[in-house]
Amino acid sequence: MSRSAAIDAAEKYFDSGAFLADLARRVAIPTESQNPAREPELRAYLETEMAESLARIGATSRVFPNPKGSGGPFLIAELTEDPKRPTVLLYGHGDVIRGQESEWRAGLGPWTVRQEGDRIYGRGTADNKGQHTINLAAIETVLRTRGKLGFNLKVLIETGEETGSPGLKEFCGQNKALLAADVLISSDGPRLQPRRATIYLGTRGALNFILSVDPGKGAHHSGNWGGLLANPGIILAHAIASITDARGAIRIPEWRPTSLTPAVRAALADLEIDAGQEGPSIDADWGEPGLTPPERVFGWCSFEVLAYVTGNPERPVNAIPARALATCQLRYVVGIEPQDIIPALRRHLDRSGFTLVKVEPAREAVFHATRLDPESPWVKWTAASIERTTGTKPAILPNLGGSLPNEVFADVLGLPTVWIPHSYAACSQHAPNEHLLAPIVRDALRIMAGVYWDLGEK
Repeated sequence: MSRSAAIDAAEKYFDSGAFLADLARRVAIPTESQNPAREPELRAYLETEMAESLARIGATSRVFPNPKGSGGPFLIAELTEDPKRPTVLLYGHGDVIRGQESEWRAGLGPWTVRQEGDRIYGRGTADNKGQHTINLAAIETVLRTRGKLGFNLKVLIETGEETGSPGLKEFCGQNKALLAADVLISSDGPRLQPRRATIYLGTRGALNFILSVDPGKGAHHSGNWGGLLANPGIILAHAIASITDARGAIRIPEWRPTSLTPAVRAALADLEIDAGQEGPSIDADWGEPGLTPPERVFGWCSFEVLAYVTGNPERPVNAIPARALATCQLRYVVGIEPQDIIPALRRHLDRSGFTLVKVEPAREAVFHATRLDPESPWVKWTAASIERTTGTKPAILPNLGGSLPNEVFADVLGLPTVWIPHSYAACSQHAPNEHLLAPIVRDALRIMAGVYWDLGEK
């Protein structure tokens, strides 16, 4: 049997409706990790759906409790054919964001897969059940076509990624030997363009924090006290404005990376960001001046204000508010010291005269920045395999603009990390009407069948 036969079989898997059947079965399990009542569903996804699917290819699975005591369980599956052959680690997450049932368009729902034209709707279709369904199906296709994989496979499925992957770092640290591999090849996130395959080699880090001003004087009538009492909303607005200029370019020196190297710029040089017809258009005059759009999102840091409140926006009254609060975020790349992000902000605010502004982390989970060298042999090998299948060079991103727990695989397990995403930027993940695009799914099945076939070659 041949490589082309395996790719043909992957296409037939999609065309026959088998992909939709597998995906529908998985989406129907409401694995909302943000909902404590869904713990039985999280476990069932691993113990039944994943373990039974992996058993079909001869892999043995074990489900482990979260080492933190709280948080979703983990599954590790293993299929060893020859210890002398390469071992590949496949990661996926079985949990999803909340269903938001009442907000979906009429005729759609989070726990039912429905295809309309090119769109395949359902919660988790894009993030991440659809993506690991593609990879597992491609592995099974190669195994059935060749009679063996030709490499060794390990699979790690977690159920807490949507809550910051609690316990994942500790779990992988405790199970290094069980998860030992030569490379991580996995899928999550969007392609750079819907019609062009993408490889990314790491992720930007993400740190959320809260800025607040509370003088401790309470709220007071704006007629009697206006001009006499400092307004927390105004103070906080000016403090936030000091962090960037009017176009969002960062002013804090420690938040400005030095890692946008010639090699990274070369990797980004031929890339174009395209979210599809329904995606937003890029604001050309926003962000760091002198950088291209790909450099701004994949090679630089961005500061965002996620939420801002002072007083009562729904029922404003004529009073100087007692306090103001903003939830903010820094997306950062390799070269920024994560432990110094908040201290650097504190120093900047103090230098700028905003000593009254309090800074504190918004949550325990912090995603750290990672980046595999674009010149890595694994990157070149993967790109060559994809080009062999599609006839087109894939887009290669030094890192994704978003964040994943990639530091666990890169730093704790010490693996080269190669990600091949199967979604697109306008997929509505984390929102109502989440969907995959059928043409991308079919293309991705072909690509992954080719990658896994090539892994098993001499």
